[in-house]
Amino acid sequence: MHILIIEDEKPARDLVIKYLEEVASITVTEASNGFEGLKLMNAHTYDVVLLDIQMPKLTGFEMLELIENPPPVIFCTAYDEYAIKAFEQNAVDYLLKPFAKQRLLDAIAKVVSKPNVVDLTGVTSEVRQEEPLERIVVKNGKSIDIIPVVEICYLQSQDDYVELHANGKKYLKQQRLKYYESALNSNLFVRVHRQYIVNVSYIKKLEKFGKESFIAQLKGGDSISISASGYARLKQVLNM
Repeated sequence: MHILIIEDEKPARDLVIKYLEEVASITVTEASNGFEGLKLMNAHTYDVVLLDIQMPKLTGFEMLELIENPPPVIFCTAYDEYAIKAFEQNAVDYLLKPFAKQRLLDAIAKVVSKPNVVDLTGVTSEVRQEEPLERIVVKNGKSIDIIPVVEICYLQSQDDYVELHANGKKYLKQQRLKYYESALNSNLFVRVHRQYIVNVSYIKKLEKFGKESFIAQLKGGDSISISASGYARLKQVLNM
């Protein structure tokens, strides 16, 4: 079994390697950040990835978004509030630091049986609200663009994709608009139409269009449709 460890703290990597060095059937490769891990996963095949979540430059979740068919993942983190999201990512297990050697080996053993649920052993039963997204990572050919959400003017639904409009450029992300409706800061981003979410700070002017709809003129020159229900949500956020 070939295991990839992606962890930005060297003492944590060293401890995991120590746990695994006595298992003859396991070989280990290590990466110190998400970008390095992404490069290794695109070049090699691994049986399981031990993945930290909070890392500089690129988080564990952001890295997984950039991989089409990731191998089985075991999250190794000091934060219990991401357990539900790990479940949504079809993780094999979710280990809270510090974890014992046997706990790690038990998690790796699950890869063979391919379980359908995350083991939440040691995770608090309290479900915490995740912080709103602060950036969105988009793969653009061989490069990766990291877009701060404050720079996004609006998002447009394109079937199973979302088109992000930021700084006069367009970025295509394989995601549904409904995801961003809940993931973005609701005081800044408003779902104004079934096709659009707008950053209210980029609205230049609202114009009546038809009986129950409006057009929003945006900074930069674009305009988007606003439905009657979207206008009601917009009025609430803007205290109109």
